[in-house]
Amino acid sequence: MGVPYVPVVGLVGSSLLKRRDDMKICVDPFDGKTRSVVAKALRPDVALFHVQAADPEGNVSAGYPSDNVLLAEASRTVIVTAERIVERVRERDAMGSFLPGIHVDVVVHAPFGAHPAGCPGEYGPDPVHMAGYVRSSRDDASFAEYLKRVVFDVPNHEAYIERFVPKALAGRLQVAGD
Repeated sequence: MGVPYVPVVGLVGSSLLKRRDDMKICVDPFDGKTRSVVAKALRPDVALFHVQAADPEGNVSAGYPSDNVLLAEASRTVIVTAERIVERVRERDAMGSFLPGIHVDVVVHAPFGAHPAGCPGEYGPDPVHMAGYVRSSRDDASFAEYLKRVVFDVPNHEAYIERFVPKALAGRLQVAGD
């Protein structure tokens, strides 16, 4: 959106402001007396969304309600990974939320790109993998091993699917691709 700050309703008097240096109480410039909180606007370098469908021009059907447009407008670069690349996504046909291609810099075809989390309408979370992730995240050493095994030692997306996506789910990709 390009604004330096945004008003946030309802935080005046809360203890949250004691721990946040990116929020301040200011007097409303229009009435001169009402106090409200303003928060420094976030400007992410990159926003990454995984969605159900995108077209080559970057139009996106997220398939779930989201604030993708707001985050995309605030971000310097927007990357979309998609379960499917389709010929055209139109706003009137989009399921859930629609993100217009004007906000998207890169579209990448990445089936199972949300794994081990789920992708609404496509597949649910992988409970076995998620349980392993949670166990691994309990200390730095085991989490470093998890990252090495699941992220850094995997040469590409196809290898990730082969190694970590359950065969019954991954088999659906071959059938859909035939």
